Amino acid sequence: MDLDCFYAQVEMIRNPELRDKPLGVQQKNIVVTSNYEARKLGVQKLMFVKNAKEKCPQLVLVNGEDLTPYREMSYKVTELLGEFCPLVERLGLDENFVDITEMVEKRFKQLQQSACSRVCVSGHVYNNQAINLDDTRHVRLILGSQIAEELREAVYTRLGLMGCAGVAANKLLSKLVSGTFKPNQQTVLLPESHPDLIRSLDCIQKVPGIGFKTAKRLEALGIRNVCDLQAFPLAALETELGAAVAQRIRKLSCGEDESPVTPWGPPQSFSDEDSFKKCSSEVEVKEKIEELLHNLLDRIHRDGRQPHTVRLTIRQFSSTDKWFNRESRQCPIPPHLIQKFGKESSDILSPLVDILLKLFRKMIDVHLPFHLTLLSVCFSNLKDVPRGKKGSIGFYLKQMSPPAGSAKRAREVEDVSQEEGNASWNQNYNTTGTTKSRKLPELKEAGIPHCPFHLPPGDIDPQVFRELPEDIQQEMIAGNPEVMASCSSECPTSALDKQVVEEKTSWQAGIVFPPHVDTKTFYELPADVQEELIAEWKNQGPVAKTMDKPPEKHKASKGRRNAAPCLSQSNSLLRYFKPQ
Repeated sequence: MDLDCFYAQVEMIRNPELRDKPLGVQQKNIVVTSNYEARKLGVQKLMFVKNAKEKCPQLVLVNGEDLTPYREMSYKVTELLGEFCPLVERLGLDENFVDITEMVEKRFKQLQQSACSRVCVSGHVYNNQAINLDDTRHVRLILGSQIAEELREAVYTRLGLMGCAGVAANKLLSKLVSGTFKPNQQTVLLPESHPDLIRSLDCIQKVPGIGFKTAKRLEALGIRNVCDLQAFPLAALETELGAAVAQRIRKLSCGEDESPVTPWGPPQSFSDEDSFKKCSSEVEVKEKIEELLHNLLDRIHRDGRQPHTVRLTIRQFSSTDKWFNRESRQCPIPPHLIQKFGKESSDILSPLVDILLKLFRKMIDVHLPFHLTLLSVCFSNLKDVPRGKKGSIGFYLKQMSPPAGSAKRAREVEDVSQEEGNASWNQNYNTTGTTKSRKLPELKEAGIPHCPFHLPPGDIDPQVFRELPEDIQQEMIAGNPEVMASCSSECPTSALDKQVVEEKTSWQAGIVFPPHVDTKTFYELPADVQEELIAEWKNQGPVAKTMDKPPEKHKASKGRRNAAPCLSQSNSLLRYFKPQ
């Protein structure tokens, strides 16, 4: 299915006042497409704006350099087609392949059961080929034409878009025949007409799958049209192009295409490019790269995945090879930058620009004059953000969200500090007591009882278990039914809740922070790191930022606090950086 003058249709949907006016969509100084009102007046695709205005002075031009509305509408079309059939493959923004084989077979069986001998084709038949209802291939294609009509009607009714359709035995033939009757029409290609359709292609490059460079190599062999390609010895073609390519394009020239319709999925890359008459300084290159990155980072943020490779493409000016003289360089994105995708674009923009400029310098000697006409940036190798599988090291190293209530607690403490003004760290610290105890984790998950960490799983050394970070201890307990059972029997929830609150309040009560400390970040740190920082700040003297203690939830008995289990060894930061 091929949507008619897609960009122009989208603009007319966005602004209905343009529907009856000659409309052109402009990118730079080119009219990339126009509606049929403008085409009737002589405006053609890829015409220069100046020439288009001369042909049609009343032409209304809309800037189409931002492709966002076209992409969004394209996705809507594909999703809509997917409601009818799961096998939908996007081809560009305005075309979709739909494999309706299963739908046709279902209707074909219904037709046989009903013993109905009359069936009507929807749309045109290529070359007005006579239909033979005794040929099941013809009947299936007729049923396919009816389904195509229904799909086109649904797209128009629900999205307001008109399009053409081609109904044929494979992707290649359906694409070629779809444009026979335009606009807003459809064509069926019967098997007997395959050779006629293929031979009608006056240029070898009109065969989908044969690009510019391959066409040039074929022309060097004297192959200028499909008939030449069909007659050319296959062995000589394999010598020139390689066996795989030669056999593929030979089949294409005969109308054979075995490629399946691949269901549409998330895009495999994000790219954007800018073309211009001249760019000849590194400063200009940097500015254009920054412009491209702003749009790309926004698209990647909305997608939710992280790219791992970045590629820069340039096109240098050439009087002989105007459009296809491109050169590219790519490199992996450093891991520390990958983690920043999806966050504030300003944090990642500058280092990405530096990387792309290094790629640029690998292609261009900036000390010599250069003349660029295009820059393109592409992010590829997209991967989902790691969710942290339990049992993998990534689970423990990934950025953890703060415990429930920690952010709120930090905001409350910070608000209090702003009201109270300045105070001495030493004074406030000494008035809150000096009892130090390891912070117990907040086990809030449903079905997981609160457990003291003197109950490690049976196959783990208790000493090693106590040395583990608390989130790992919690997970090991949650995954061990025996330990959970012993927790439930030995440690009633209410008593443990009191112990947790006691330990927590004795540790956090009346904390006073230096002015440069982010309280939210502090509460997300492990308890042993918090202890070290507080001990260090205590010896630094007076500071300006003070905090009141967080509101107490329960009153805990002193005896209960003293009975809390002790860890055998402090889990300080220095242990990880100094030899033991």
